[in-house]
Amino acid sequence: MSTILLIDDDQSLLRVTEFQLKEAGHSVHTASDGNKGWELFSSETVDVVLTDINMPGMDGLELIRRIRKQNTDIPIIIMTAYGSLDNAIQSTQSGADDYLTKPFSFDALQFSINKVLQLREVTTENQRLTKELAHKYAPEHIVGQSLPMKEIQSTIEKLSGRNATVLILGESGTGKELLARAIHFKSERHAKPFIAVNCASIPENLMESELFGHVKGAFTGAIRDHEGKFEGANHGTLFLDEIGDLNLDLQAKLLRVLQEQEIQRVGENKVRKIDVRILAATHQNLQELVQQRLFREDLFYRLNVVPITIPPLRERPSDIPLLIQHFIQKLDTPRKITISPKAMDKLVQYTWPGNIRELENLIERFSILYGGQEISSSQIPGQTSPASVVGDTLTIPFPKEGIGLDEIEKMVITEALERNQNNQTKAAEFLRMPRHVLLYRMKKFGL
Repeated sequence: MSTILLIDDDQSLLRVTEFQLKEAGHSVHTASDGNKGWELFSSETVDVVLTDINMPGMDGLELIRRIRKQNTDIPIIIMTAYGSLDNAIQSTQSGADDYLTKPFSFDALQFSINKVLQLREVTTENQRLTKELAHKYAPEHIVGQSLPMKEIQSTIEKLSGRNATVLILGESGTGKELLARAIHFKSERHAKPFIAVNCASIPENLMESELFGHVKGAFTGAIRDHEGKFEGANHGTLFLDEIGDLNLDLQAKLLRVLQEQEIQRVGENKVRKIDVRILAATHQNLQELVQQRLFREDLFYRLNVVPITIPPLRERPSDIPLLIQHFIQKLDTPRKITISPKAMDKLVQYTWPGNIRELENLIERFSILYGGQEISSSQIPGQTSPASVVGDTLTIPFPKEGIGLDEIEKMVITEALERNQNNQTKAAEFLRMPRHVLLYRMKKFGL
């Protein structure tokens, strides 16, 4: 059971309550005024403080303030014969967790003790999980020692303690949400919610309700009030993934939220103030979308306060062995696989169109099929073979699930640059296109 510090200048109540608590199995320390209570709190280990408000010397409110300065987690229950709303407000503002009006039954007291202990247990567990997540998503745990990844880690550190809006750019599967979580857990909002919304996966007619919420009767099927993602992320971070897929009407509403920090639920005139940090991400070229009038220019600049571009995996091959070892250790299996040198060379040379997601899936597949074994180069599936040059011919891998024309074009441009020692003028001549067109396509593909 619990150890309770009981403080009250009413000797009769003190003796009776001490007896009842001990009968219930609790260990009890008693004090008849605030000063003695403070001395006991400073010298003994207790689970709950149960104190009167009006006492000679140090009163209960001052005692609570002192306790809170030293220990923010200890549950505190106020007892008072003056059962007024003002006393209740004062005690909770000072840091009390619950409030009992004398006379009270022992059942009411026991219920209050159990309640504050359970609440503190939940709070402690949440704090523990938050610390674990903060550790998991710390910048130093973002796997990669290549120069671009070190620069990204440095940027996250510089963002620490700031609320700047961040636009994360990169191909699908490069780890944009992982990076967003790292930014959140490095910020002062780390103990508050992190909510991720994929703008491409929610039907357009539901997106406004999903973001801003709605009231009952706002539209057919709105049978109750609904809190949107912005309200759910209040005082925390909202991650808007694939922001380029948001339609123009919602872009205008999002811009207003960013400017005014207020929202309106669908079907409601009431304005609700919010405090939400926005992190956005996309695999698309937003500047091109702006030129095509598919994305608002003012919203782009509002989001593009701190841009971070995650390079595709093929542009940081030195990170591939590190990622492979990370994914092997991450899998919850005692029969770990190993990768032979030749197989590792083959994996490093592969272009990884699915990026980190594809690599992680492959390692999981290997662990399921070949747990405890060394993976040889012959076990690397055909679609994972690298693009290779045979004479003057470029062999492009065609995975079973298909491949996009943009991906093929990017491979061809990359090969042309490599053949011409990254001389852009010669590469443009080799590809029979004007140099400015090559530069445009290189920028498009992040080369």
